Amino acid sequence: VSLRQVVVLPEGAPLRMVGFALVHQEPQGDPDELIAEAVEAARAADTAVVVVATTERVESEGFDRVDLRLPGRQDDLVHAVAAANPNTVVIVNSGSPVELPWREEVAAVLLTWFPGQEGGGALADVLTGAHEPGGRLPTTWGSLADAPVTRVVPADGELPYTEGAFIGYRAWERDGRTPAYPFGHGLGYTDWTYESIEPSAGDAPSAGAGDSAATVTVRVRNSGARPGREVVQLYLTPVEADGERPLHRLAAFAGVEAGPGESAEAVLGIPRRAFELWDEDSGSWVFVKGSYEVAAGRSITDRRVVATINV
Repeated sequence: VSLRQVVVLPEGAPLRMVGFALVHQEPQGDPDELIAEAVEAARAADTAVVVVATTERVESEGFDRVDLRLPGRQDDLVHAVAAANPNTVVIVNSGSPVELPWREEVAAVLLTWFPGQEGGGALADVLTGAHEPGGRLPTTWGSLADAPVTRVVPADGELPYTEGAFIGYRAWERDGRTPAYPFGHGLGYTDWTYESIEPSAGDAPSAGAGDSAATVTVRVRNSGARPGREVVQLYLTPVEADGERPLHRLAAFAGVEAGPGESAEAVLGIPRRAFELWDEDSGSWVFVKGSYEVAAGRSITDRRVVATINV
């Protein structure tokens, strides 16, 4: 495709300038034919690896997304390859949640976000088992139709935050909705057993907002056959629910490592802010004393051990 741009200067100007721009694009194959080629390759392979992604055209900090679907025919591609080879691994390169309608059809889903220039080597290490994928989801993944908070466009210049503190996983839990993958979810190459949880009171309520108001020690054991890393997550719940605070709130987390059969302890300090509510009348955070349930586990929906603490 050839484009020409002509710039005409005012009458009497000493120079008239003509600029040209030349754009070239390689021929594009028919989507159905490309998917058919991928299916044949997958059928002949022991394991099929499919990489799907978003692009700057659908995901950017400069505009809102209109849906959570992968662009183009990528979902069709995964459906077709998974039907041809049950040992299909899907690599998802995206910076935020996308719908995965084929997730139950594939053997594994690996989220790599936007990995950068060393992404290829890191991905090879994870796929071959040289390194474990140890991340956990910092967001909730589900369909846009099920998402509890979707109003993001102001009306008449205003966007009321009527959801209050109930956003993200807090809103999903409040509305009783089940996502595809919950907040905090993530798998590795080994299994973990949560053996105990021991809370203890920390600093006095008059301490600074960043200080620990309580400390919790969680013991876990690597019950699998490989060394691994576990992210112990601690969720806080007021025993006397008041409707103003989420049922479960992430209060702290820590990573531990252990070999097969070995145990490890995660010591988690719960910050004072986890026990506070914002008071609009005083314009400040207020420490709420009382009894709280502390639950440790692998995600917001997979809490393994529970104890009660008084602050």
